[in-house]
Amino acid sequence: MRASREINPWFWVPTLYAAEGLPYVLVITVSVIMYKRLGIPNAQIAFATSLLYLPWVIKPLWGPAVDLIRAKRGVVVTLQFLLCAAIAVLAFSLQWSALFTATLVAFWLIAFASATHDIAADGLYILGLSVHQQAAYVGVRSTFYRVAMIAGQGGLVIVAGKLEARWGGSVAPAWSATMGMVAVLFLCLGIYHTFVLPNPMPERVKERGSAAREFFHILILFFRKKGMPATIAFLLLYRFAEAQLIKLVPPFLLDPRAVGGLGLSTEEVGIVYGSVGVAALILGGLLGGYVVSRHGLRLWLWPMACALHLPDAVFVYLSRTQPTNLSLIGSAIAVEQFGYGFGLTAYALVMIAVSEGEHATAHYALCTGIMALGMLVPGMVSGSLQEMMGYNGFFLWILAAAIPGFAVTALIKVDPGFGSKGKEMAVSS
Repeated sequence: MRASREINPWFWVPTLYAAEGLPYVLVITVSVIMYKRLGIPNAQIAFATSLLYLPWVIKPLWGPAVDLIRAKRGVVVTLQFLLCAAIAVLAFSLQWSALFTATLVAFWLIAFASATHDIAADGLYILGLSVHQQAAYVGVRSTFYRVAMIAGQGGLVIVAGKLEARWGGSVAPAWSATMGMVAVLFLCLGIYHTFVLPNPMPERVKERGSAAREFFHILILFFRKKGMPATIAFLLLYRFAEAQLIKLVPPFLLDPRAVGGLGLSTEEVGIVYGSVGVAALILGGLLGGYVVSRHGLRLWLWPMACALHLPDAVFVYLSRTQPTNLSLIGSAIAVEQFGYGFGLTAYALVMIAVSEGEHATAHYALCTGIMALGMLVPGMVSGSLQEMMGYNGFFLWILAAAIPGFAVTALIKVDPGFGSKGKEMAVSS
């Protein structure tokens, strides 16, 4: 399957995955920081924001319908305009009296639009690029997806922090203005992508049955793929530790030192979680894509698993020493972000490998739904665990929670050359 006209992937892959990553980080991570600044307790924050993973868990239910739409470019652009509208609703809801309920409703709107956008965008990536291009650009897509996430939890948080300070500590108005800026950004992205996205078309069109029959047909084909039990275990548990860690890092950075946090300001959290981490994360993601395209994933699978999990130890150090030096804190975050960018490359490639073939869009949506389930359940209980253990005990638990990630890595068997130039992707048990 090829695009009707050749468009340099550098013109659209980075911006497409930035547009995919930004609403995700608004829902999953920036919401945590915002609610923490609004005075919501950790357990309530972790539970409510983890439930927001649900649209990504159940998106395979409508994935086949998106798969049947031939004009993937039109779907992507339309959803970016819908995201613009939903984020504008969030900006206005921050000015209402029932703020927590109103903003949660807005976040749910963003989450459903974003999950659907993910299906179409990932389908466009798979259909618009050759197998080798997919492997070569996986580092680029992962990097810009994560750049958008860091820009959200970094750049946007810095902006909100500056507005808080300028407006005398008025938290809700500062965040309302910040979300308004994001809505405008999505308006611009929708206009830009109208002109630069490729328009891949299937080589042949099959007769389609009913939507229900097609859905179950796609589902059966997915679960009949070779090595699916091991693959599902990998998708659920490879990020088991991170699913919990990601919910408590912002509260840890923001909480007063008296309760075990680092006592940073909103703007400082934006700096250490954003500006400092961006360079390290870009390097990790690009390096991961590069080494796999050169040598294949088999050689790098275990180094990537170690890179994802072992740097979590920096939070044990930070929670025990509670340093005040912002450069030291930023350096520790950079180490963790580099490992995350490098280690996540293996996860992305396994999902792409499983999705190759007929119904690639719907099968990739199933993979990301399983991934989201693996993030939802551990995240829901993470806040309660932290309140029970304190930050010191919680970060030690995170190191122990990496064990399932290593165990499922051992289950994945990768064909020689998988992901490298000229090699088809294949994963087996």
